[in-house]
Amino acid sequence: MQALKERILKDGKYLGNGILKVDGFINHQVDPVLMDACGQELARRFANVGAQRILTAEISGIAPAIMTAKYLNLPVVYARKTKPVTMADTVYLTLAQSHTKGKMVELIVSPEYLPRGERILIIDDFLASGHTIQGLVRLVDAAGATLVGIGTLIEKSFEGGRDALAHLNIPVESLAPITRMEEGIIEFA
Repeated sequence: MQALKERILKDGKYLGNGILKVDGFINHQVDPVLMDACGQELARRFANVGAQRILTAEISGIAPAIMTAKYLNLPVVYARKTKPVTMADTVYLTLAQSHTKGKMVELIVSPEYLPRGERILIIDDFLASGHTIQGLVRLVDAAGATLVGIGTLIEKSFEGGRDALAHLNIPVESLAPITRMEEGIIEFA
């Protein structure tokens, strides 16, 4: 998606160690016009998978997931990283390595919002190593739901996440696949 690629080149910053800083328009401060366009494009790409619900990870996956859900007319559930007192005692929980946090994080979903048998579309901000998305996949499996697709805004294809998801045999789409990042250089596929 050209608008997202242009914004990454204009305002994204490569910080080294595989980290792309996009918090000025995606995951700290959000550009709603750009997220709306991204959501519309992701919805177009997944219009025929028969999703009944979108699953994402707290917090940076929420904006693209909501905007995608807007165009697919679906509810969004996000995996929380801490369990609030309002959540039932029985939960689906998994751990995932966070590249930006440098540690394991919990991903927690209430069974109330991830029903058995539903068709789930995962939408997130990044596909890099695939650890967070694999955690979301484990939550879908634990719920007895069916995963029908994975969509991301940005993919760092050189980190192997797509290969780690290949065994799922479902559509995996990214709007801005990056093939190389170095100081001053961001290259798209």
